[in-house]
This record gives sequence, structure tokens and C-alpha cells, in this order.
Amino acid sequence: MSQINQSAPVNPISRLSRVNRFLPVWILAAMAFGLLLGKAFPGINKVLTSIQIQSTSLPIALGLFIMMYPVLANVRYEEMGHLRSDKKLLISSLILNWIIGPALMFSLAWIFLGDKPAYRTGLIVIGLARCIAMVLIWNDLACGSREAAALLVAINSIFQILAYALLGTFYLKVLPKWMGLDSFSVSFSTWDITKAVLIFLGVPLVAGYFTRRMGVRSKGANWYEQKFIPRVAPFALYGLLFTIVLMFALQGQAIVDSPGVVVQVALPLLIYFLIMWGVSYIFGKAVGLEYEKATTLAFTAAGNNFELAIAVSIGVWGITSGQAMVGVIGPLIEVPALVALVYVSLWLRKRYSR
Repeated sequence: MSQINQSAPVNPISRLSRVNRFLPVWILAAMAFGLLLGKAFPGINKVLTSIQIQSTSLPIALGLFIMMYPVLANVRYEEMGHLRSDKKLLISSLILNWIIGPALMFSLAWIFLGDKPAYRTGLIVIGLARCIAMVLIWNDLACGSREAAALLVAINSIFQILAYALLGTFYLKVLPKWMGLDSFSVSFSTWDITKAVLIFLGVPLVAGYFTRRMGVRSKGANWYEQKFIPRVAPFALYGLLFTIVLMFALQGQAIVDSPGVVVQVALPLLIYFLIMWGVSYIFGKAVGLEYEKATTLAFTAAGNNFELAIAVSIGVWGITSGQAMVGVIGPLIEVPALVALVYVSLWLRKRYSR
């Protein structure tokens, strides 16, 4: 992913690459193509499920890997140790990302989708998947700290491997039971989520880590950042679009028949982005972070890793599940919402220190 010139005139939309600027358009086009593909080849389901990995067809598993690998190859793992010198940022990020964020999404999911267990679960799964990809773009556009963003992305990547399955079990089974809510309509095991995370995040994480380590060692950091990453970065989008095409080839008609689902999912997501972003700015200023780091804190907390949410949903509940469909709808809502928040952030930039 190429870096964005922070000294350029403030115009977030124009500073986005053409690919990222029209991301919702590409996703909608992939949905439409998948729907047409499903109609033209009704037997595609048998083809896709003939060879499986973790209950996921091999072509879809390949798409998920291609989607995750470029992002994780771009994480600066070697800089993780520097976070120890900025304890306020680290502690704030952990609280917002792993306590407040999941709890807020859990609340919104039950408030808005309490009677729709599959979509409700999909939202909660998204809330547990902390952003490790697009956040770098939003952070650059809003003139946040690139170094802090790289470090927090690395922390979130590792933390998701260690904590995602446990948090998933807590928010999907344990907490609803404590609160007297219906948790029996969601079928899964902790091991189901663990396997999905290890396969669809762990494998590309290890591959990304060793790619970066060997690339920097053999060719140097400048070559790796300026030559290699720009070449592989577009494949994250290709993998996402490929996965979406296959998903809609199998179940796109369900969305066409029930367009209200998009609205039902969009509303809690919009509320989530706004609250998390606003609370994070307030939190950052309260603990004494300057604008750049407070901005990084806000966007890393507000964004979500929809790639991982889609991978976990497909691996645990299947490609035709409502959980997976919610994951696909997510980026359609996130991209315009966070672009709007970039504008708000730049407006706050002049007023932050007052």
C-alpha cells in the first residue's frame, strides 16, 4: 500500500487512490457479477464445496488468503517494541479496541437485531475483528501518526490470534447467558472459531511476517516498502472481490429478496463508527495525546477487520450464512462513513489543542 503525502492539500477523496476511492463501487460490481454467475450456473455450489478446508471450499479459502496476506506483509512487526515507550497510547488502544469496541457492538447487535440471530452474530463477529488494513489509509488521510498506526496494527494482528476465539465465546455464549438472552440459536464451538482464526489469520500472518523479515533483510526496507508492497497490495482487494463474487453466486438472491437486511445492518454499523470514533478522540485528549496519536487511536478503534470477520463467518457458519453476508455488507458502510470522519477529523485538527 503506497503512503499518502501528508503535505498535500487537504482533500481526502482526491488523495485516495483510484482503487480505494471507488471501493464501494467495486464491491457492488462484484455482488452483481456473483448474482449473475449464480443464476447462469445453478450447480456452482457443488463445484465450490467439492474440496474443502475447515468446512470452506478451496477456491474461497484461496480468496481469503489472498485477501489477508498483503495486509499482513505490510505490518511493521519489528517496531512493536517501541510501544513500550508510549504506555498511554498502548493502554488506551487496548481498552478501546478490546473492551469498549466489542461491548458496544454486542449492545448494538442485540438492540437492532435481537430477533435475527445470524445477522446479530455477524455484527458481533465484526466487533471482535479489529482493523488492520484500511485504517492505514484513513490515518494517513487524517494526518495521524504513521508510526503509531503501524505499531497498533501489529499489536491488533497478534492480539487477534490470541484472544479472538475466547472473546467470541464470551460475547456469543457466556455473556448472553448471564444476561438471560437467547444464546442457543447460535451454534458453534470455541474450537470452531480458533481453527478459523488460525487458518485464515494465522497462516497469512506467519507468511506476511517472514516475507517482511526476509525481504527487508535481503533487499532493504526502502525496496520492500517502495517496490514490493505496492506490487502485492492490490491483491488484497482482488481476494476480497473474488470472495464476494463466490458468496453472491451462492446466496446473492437472498439479499435481492430481502433488501431490508442491508438497512438493518447499516444502522448499527453507522452508530458504532460514530460512537467509537468520537469516544476515542475524547479518550485520547483526556489522557494527553497530541492530535496525531489521538487520530490514530480514533481510526484504529473505529475501523474493523471485515476480511477476518468474513473469513471466520465462512469458516464457522458457511459461505451461505447470514453471518458471512453481514461481513460483506460491512465495507459498503465503513468506507463512506470513515471517509466522512476523515473530514471531521481534519476540521478538528485546527481546534484540537485549544
